[in-house]
Amino acid sequence: MLFSKKKGLSIDTLIGEDTAIDGDMVFAGGLRLDGRVRGNVTAAPGKPSMLVVSEKGVVEGEISVGHLVLNGTVKGPVQAADLLELQPQARVLGDVRYAALEMHQGALVEGRLMPMMQGEVKALPNPVGAAPALEVTDAADNDAATAGETPVADASPTEKAA
Repeated sequence: MLFSKKKGLSIDTLIGEDTAIDGDMVFAGGLRLDGRVRGNVTAAPGKPSMLVVSEKGVVEGEISVGHLVLNGTVKGPVQAADLLELQPQARVLGDVRYAALEMHQGALVEGRLMPMMQGEVKALPNPVGAAPALEVTDAADNDAATAGETPVADASPTEKAA
C-alpha cells in the first residue's frame, strides 16, 4: 500500500511516470497514474474504486470511476459516481459528471459540469409494449365525460398537456 485515503481505500497499483499504456483499463481498488493512458479507464462494476491522476499523469480517453482525484490532464469525458476532486493542476478537456465535486483554484474544465442526481439510474430499461401516456390520459378523460363528470381542474401540468 502506498498511502491511505478517505473511506479506507488505499492505492494498491501504481502506473509509473515513464509508462505509457495503449488500450482500455479496468481496475478495482486504488490506482495511481503518473504515466500516460491512451484509452478508457474504468472501475470494475460493483466494487469500490479510487483513481489518482498525478500532475504528470495523462489520460486520453474516458474515465468512469467512483472516486477521482485529478491533478493531471484528461482528454475525454469524466464520470465520478462518488466524489471528484479537481486539484490545482487538473485539466479536463471534456464533459464532467459527478455526484460530489471539490474544485481547487487553478483547476480547468473545458466542457460541461453536470451533477448526477442522488439515486440516479445509470441506464433506464426500454419498456417494450408499454402503452403511451397519451392514450391512458385520454381514456380517463373519456370515462369522466361519459359519467357526466368534468375532469379534475387541479390536474398536474403533465396530465393537462396530455
